[in-house]
Amino acid sequence: MMSASPPHPFDAAGPRPPFGPYLAQLRLRRGWSQLRLAEQLCAASGSPTVTRHEVSRWEREDRLPADFWLGWLAAVLDTPVDGLAAAAERSRLRHRLVAPGRAGPGRPESRDRVGLDLLGLAHTWLAGDPPALIGPPRSAPPAAGWCERPTVTEVTARLVAARRLDDVLGGADLAAAVHRLVAATARATTPPTGATLTRRAARLRAEVAQLRGWTLADAGDPLGALSAYRAALGAAAAAGDRPLAGHVLGSASHLLAGSGDPAPALLLARTAYAGSRRALSASGRALLLHRIAFAAAAAGLRGAAEAALVAAQRATERRAAEHDPPWLYWLDEGELDALAGRCLVALGRPARALPLLSRAAARSGQPRTAALDKAWLARARLDAGEAEGALLVAGAAVLDTIRSGSTRALDLLTAFGDRIAPHARLPAARDYADLLVAARPYLPRPLCDEPVGGHRAAGDD
Repeated sequence: MMSASPPHPFDAAGPRPPFGPYLAQLRLRRGWSQLRLAEQLCAASGSPTVTRHEVSRWEREDRLPADFWLGWLAAVLDTPVDGLAAAAERSRLRHRLVAPGRAGPGRPESRDRVGLDLLGLAHTWLAGDPPALIGPPRSAPPAAGWCERPTVTEVTARLVAARRLDDVLGGADLAAAVHRLVAATARATTPPTGATLTRRAARLRAEVAQLRGWTLADAGDPLGALSAYRAALGAAAAAGDRPLAGHVLGSASHLLAGSGDPAPALLLARTAYAGSRRALSASGRALLLHRIAFAAAAAGLRGAAEAALVAAQRATERRAAEHDPPWLYWLDEGELDALAGRCLVALGRPARALPLLSRAAARSGQPRTAALDKAWLARARLDAGEAEGALLVAGAAVLDTIRSGSTRALDLLTAFGDRIAPHARLPAARDYADLLVAARPYLPRPLCDEPVGGHRAAGDD
């Protein structure tokens, strides 16, 4: 008897995206190219006026189809016309709201503006259009030693070392070093006058910008992180590296889901999966499916989260590390346990999460990872009614947060502290409160609190 096919992450209900990504997702769900969709529309309508370029304009939202073509799109894609019409209206409204707010001279970018720009780039990338439409990757401004031009090989070695440091240090401690790496990458990869950026150079820029985004997110600077992810996506698209572009969008989704923006997080994760799943290794698919699951859980979409978790487990069972790209070196069995456990906690299923998070927290060596794992385990134990055990684990997480300097872990512990008020009379709660008071001078501070003029201001991508 044949096993049932795994749930598709777009099958479960959830907030509908704007028209462009919605159309692209419907098309990719059927395995059609833009040309194939144009041919189907022409054949069904009897009008040979729709070309692949017109479909591309619809998906980029340079133009939105009128009611006539909405009807035929619904027919050939076998989807309700009301859903397409509602998506088109959402896009029209979004364009009216966003257009006046573009950043310019003297007008700083907002997190919403940068997030919308990233969504727009993701839609363009998903549509499969030339990288030039996404725009050139932006580099960091000159830093000390600008005259020195490192080689791509030297920068790649520095990137590998920085990734390993990211396993140990928090983002605030690592941000300055990664900023210097961004500047070195720009020097090493800038082509001669009149030449174009090579794919190898674009890929290196993308990997470094992704690491910068991840570092800034861990340092408590979401705006800087989203700007870095925007640059990373442009570079990955220029390199033609769909797995890396999907990883960039998955990283941005993780940031938004963890900071209270689950709807755009879910859209980014689904867009990443739709645009890269055919090129990803099994490990890469498992990671993006976990991103979808976590964003859906944060949005309160139980069915969507559970469908993505089932699909992630099937992908995990097919993974083979030797086929993974180098930027996935950290995705081991313990990390997969942690990802699934966090999602189950967000779904309100702490009993199922406890064995997964306990195994993840038992890993040794990396204080930042340990701080995150223990903070999630503390929440799971508290939700499961194990208040004293939760407080003991949270105390250990505080010490690992000091060792690593991760503001992401501190955010989790702050949220945990808000939940322990009903248990304030427990001796363990008083011990935990005393530990927090003693630890306060040593806990990390979000990088975005740094005064203008420090490496944060110099590091805007």
